Amino acid sequence: TMFYDNLVNACVIMSTRKIGALIVIERDVGLEEFMEIGIRLDAEVNTELLLSIFHTGSPLHDGATIIREGRIRAAGCILPLTQREDIDKAFGTRHRAAIGISEITDAVAIVVSEERGHISYAYKGELYTRLNGESLKTSLKELLRTRK
Repeated sequence: TMFYDNLVNACVIMSTRKIGALIVIERDVGLEEFMEIGIRLDAEVNTELLLSIFHTGSPLHDGATIIREGRIRAAGCILPLTQREDIDKAFGTRHRAAIGISEITDAVAIVVSEERGHISYAYKGELYTRLNGESLKTSLKELLRTRK
């Protein structure tokens, strides 16, 4: 579907340009409290819009963008960081936030790293790293299909 294509395309482009990004996809546990701190949006998931949100000059680029029911609902959101001590020091705040939100909710949190351009996602407290567009799309379809 267009949703996956637009989302994955944005991640791949940001990866090649080494643009940092954090995109959280809500599943069954609501992310309302994390949206309150951010800027409310209601837009379809669109490659250009995601690129402009995470563009380094954008005031929203440091926060997380939250997707609910296939739509971008908020950007510039602040997430709780994982308190785990065993996380590789190579991973920065975005990765710690992705793991953090995945520890307390069932959300899937995608990270594009600014340093190396690697694509990862966090789910249930685990970080899955070094994905490409294909493996990201396959994983997302699998995870988001299993909703109740």
